[in-house]
Amino acid sequence: MTNELKVLFYLKKNQSKKNGLCPVMGRIHAGKTMAQFSLKIDADVKLWDAKIGRLKGKSLFAIDVNKQIEKVNLLIYSRYNELLQLGRDFTAPDLKAMVQGIAKAQDSLCAYMEKIIEKFSARVGKDRAVSTLTGFKYYYSLLVSFLREKHKLDDISFKALNYSFIEEYVRYLRVTRKLSVRTTIGAVSRMREVISDAIDEGIIGKDPFFSYELESPEIKHRNISREDLEKIMAAEFTDETTTVVRDMFVFSTFCGLSYIDVKNLTYDNIVRQEDGNYWIMTHRQKTGSASNIRLMEIPLFLIEKYRNRNCYPNHNPNYDYDTGQKVFPVPIYQTTLNHLKKIDKQCGLGRNLSYHQSRHTFASLITLSEGVPIETVSKMLGHQDITTTQTYAEVSTDKILKDILVLSEKINGKYILIN
Repeated sequence: MTNELKVLFYLKKNQSKKNGLCPVMGRIHAGKTMAQFSLKIDADVKLWDAKIGRLKGKSLFAIDVNKQIEKVNLLIYSRYNELLQLGRDFTAPDLKAMVQGIAKAQDSLCAYMEKIIEKFSARVGKDRAVSTLTGFKYYYSLLVSFLREKHKLDDISFKALNYSFIEEYVRYLRVTRKLSVRTTIGAVSRMREVISDAIDEGIIGKDPFFSYELESPEIKHRNISREDLEKIMAAEFTDETTTVVRDMFVFSTFCGLSYIDVKNLTYDNIVRQEDGNYWIMTHRQKTGSASNIRLMEIPLFLIEKYRNRNCYPNHNPNYDYDTGQKVFPVPIYQTTLNHLKKIDKQCGLGRNLSYHQSRHTFASLITLSEGVPIETVSKMLGHQDITTTQTYAEVSTDKILKDILVLSEKINGKYILIN
C-alpha cells in the first residue's frame, strides 16, 4: 500500500465564535485513508489564507497561531517518516493517534498499561503487595517520560512498536536516565508483560519484541557466611530494639521469611502437625504464594522467647503498636535497617547488612549447602518460579566437596578404561 502523505489545515467556519474566531482543523491523507482532528486553537477567519493553511500578517496573534500549526505539521511528518522506517502498513488514523497521543485504550501501550495497573491496584491487600504496585507505577512513569522526551508523545500505538523502539528505550534508561541494568530489566520486563497480556486478549497479533534479549546482570549473592552468622548470634546488645532486630534477622535466616512476612506472622500461622512438628503455614504478602516451612530449633526458641511478652517500649515511634496476635514486635522498616547497621558495625562484618540477606542466607547456607533440593527451597521461600530461587543460591566449596565425595563413592568401579 502506498502511504503518500498530504496534510491540510483549515478553519471550521460553521463553528464561528462570538469573537469571530474559528477552530483550526487538520486533515491527514495517508494513501487512501483520511483522518481529521482539531488543533485545539482558534484563528481569525479574516486573516486566514486557505492556500497555505496559515494566518496572514505579522501580528503577535498570527505569529503565535502559525507557530502552533507548524509544530503540529512537523510532528506529523516526523511520525510519518518513523512509520515508513518500520516497513509496516499504517493508516491516517494511526498517524493521528501517534501525533495527538489519543489512541484508544485497546490500541495503545500506555493507556492499556494504565488499565492493567488499575486492575492490579484492586488486588492489593489480597494477593498483591503495595510495594509491587509502587514498582509497577514507577516503570510506567519511565515509559511515559521516554515517549514524551524522545518522541513528544503521550502514548503510542501497538502497531508502531518494533525492535528499534525497545532498543531506543533501553538506551534511554541506561544512558539518559543512568539506571542500573537490574532496573532496566525490570522496566522492560514489565512492559513486555503488558504486551503479552494484550496478545492474550487478541488486541495485537504478535510480540513486536519477539526474541529480543536484554543483557543480564552478574548475579551478586547476598548471603552471609557461617562465621558472620555465628558472630551475630553470639553478640550481646545493650539496646533492646537492636536485640529484637537481631532476633528477627536470625529467625528469617533459619526459616526464610521476608521482613513484611515476619511482621505479618501471627500465632495462627504456627501449626502443629500430627507428628508433633511445628510448621509456619502462611502466604507471602508480595505474591500471595503459599509458604510452608517446618520450624527448626532456633526459630522455635525465638517464638517462645517473645510469646506473651510486651516488647514494645512505651510511646516509642519506632513501633507500629499493632500487636494483636503477632509473633514478633517488629519495628518499622527504616528503624530495622538502622539497627542492622549497628549490628554490622558491632560485629565487625563490613557487609552493609540488609534484612533481605537473611533470606538469601537461608537459601544458600542453611538449606542448599546442607543438601536440600532447590525445588524444596523454592517452595519454602514461596517463589513462583524456580529461576528466582537460583538467583538466591550460592553453593559453598564445602558443599561441592561433599557432593563430589558422594559421587566418587557411587561410581567407584562402575567404569573401566581399557588401554
